[in-house]
Amino acid sequence: MTEEKLPNWLENRAHLSPDRPAIEFEGRTYTFLELHTLTGKMAGKLANTGVKAGESCAVLLRNHIDSVVVIHALFYLGVKIVMLNNKLTAKELSWQIEDSEAVRLISEDSFSEKLSDIRDILTDFQVLLKEELPEEGTTEFLHEFNLEDTATIMYTSGTTGNPKGVIQTFGNHWWSAVGSMLNLGLREEDSWYCAVPIFHISGLSILMKSVIYGMKVVLVEKFDEREANRSIQENGVTIISVVTTMLNRMLHDLGKTSYPETFRCMLLGGGPAPVHLLEVCKGKGIPVYQTYGMTETSSQIVTLAPEYSMTKIGSAGKPLFPSQLRIVKDGKTCEPGVAGEIVVSGPNVTKGYFKRLDATQQAITEGWLYTGDLGYLDEEGFLYVLDRRSDLIISGGENVYPAEIENVLSKHPAVFEAGVTGTDDEKWGQVPLAFVVLHQGAELKETELLKYCGDSLAAYKIPRNVIFCEDLPRNGASKLLRRELKKRVGKQR
Repeated sequence: MTEEKLPNWLENRAHLSPDRPAIEFEGRTYTFLELHTLTGKMAGKLANTGVKAGESCAVLLRNHIDSVVVIHALFYLGVKIVMLNNKLTAKELSWQIEDSEAVRLISEDSFSEKLSDIRDILTDFQVLLKEELPEEGTTEFLHEFNLEDTATIMYTSGTTGNPKGVIQTFGNHWWSAVGSMLNLGLREEDSWYCAVPIFHISGLSILMKSVIYGMKVVLVEKFDEREANRSIQENGVTIISVVTTMLNRMLHDLGKTSYPETFRCMLLGGGPAPVHLLEVCKGKGIPVYQTYGMTETSSQIVTLAPEYSMTKIGSAGKPLFPSQLRIVKDGKTCEPGVAGEIVVSGPNVTKGYFKRLDATQQAITEGWLYTGDLGYLDEEGFLYVLDRRSDLIISGGENVYPAEIENVLSKHPAVFEAGVTGTDDEKWGQVPLAFVVLHQGAELKETELLKYCGDSLAAYKIPRNVIFCEDLPRNGASKLLRRELKKRVGKQR
């Protein structure tokens, strides 16, 4: 088959519409031509340090205009980008760097302490700081992208507790952007507010849409509900991506006011939202589009269409145009109203996990991705998600897998076994809660164990509390029953 190629997205966009606004950051707006020019210069600087086509580079960056330039510059050079979550610990990041076979890390001064720890773990590993790159450099760069080539690798924790590198091709990103546009439409005045991290697929996908659509993105380093509301009410933002906690904060700040008619989409991801929250939005005339997606689908794969945003409250919608969806139970497709596993396919779905043939074969069968999530379709084909995987904890929009925390807890010499589940939290939606069985005769304080977790886990993964108990609920095959832990949570209140 002939390789499918498209012109370099940013370079082509700079040629087609050079004077259109591309990125607004900290009060300054950069046109697509300016962004392309900055990217070309950055590509030259990186090439001058030895960065070259075909290799993998990890990036540890903030939401910043410089970060956008670095990402596009690596695409220009034909480098596969390993997107690192800057909330993770040095130990977690080092594991991902090694597993991804990245040959170097590109970062910035703001992570100096974490970078020092990474250097201690990965001795003789090259770390490039964007502040210390050469003043200039020249290089040839890609004028076409092969849609089958790997563009990015993002790590997502598996149910075994071991992170897996999700391969995302240029084709995955392209079709994700196209599918979203065919659902939401595209208007000349569109401006997408990006306060979600660009190391996540939610944030990176907005940057991809920007150059593909020719659309302005308002990029901010940190989410602030007042600033987000002001941008919608006064600065012409028409679309914003949020998770439930962000939406909650925005509604509280709004008070009795609402948004202008020009605002057309509150794109809500990160797990099903409480119906009462959606009802509040309906009362204010705020068009909330619930979505369903994951790293493996290069962002949303199911989204509520505009005309149903007020009538199908609680539904994630229907598959985006290029994608397909089934509900499967016991190997058979379910009838409407019957719950089962959500199974998806489409050109935006990953081709697999990096160096994890076993995990790839387990998750993908004949092009269909078995998500492990539960849901059902109504009579009209609208998806209702019951669980973002039965054991998954979603805290402030971040995916937290119990097994990963259990693995850390169990490494403590005083711990015999551990089980983790989620407990409701007003601010974050959910937070982890640990149940721990100590070795006979062992003594351990909750504060000591939580401090121990802090050495290996990001802050949002550290359990809110530790409940010491005599045993953990298990089935006949000795498999931990986390659903029984959830029942114990209720008894603790």
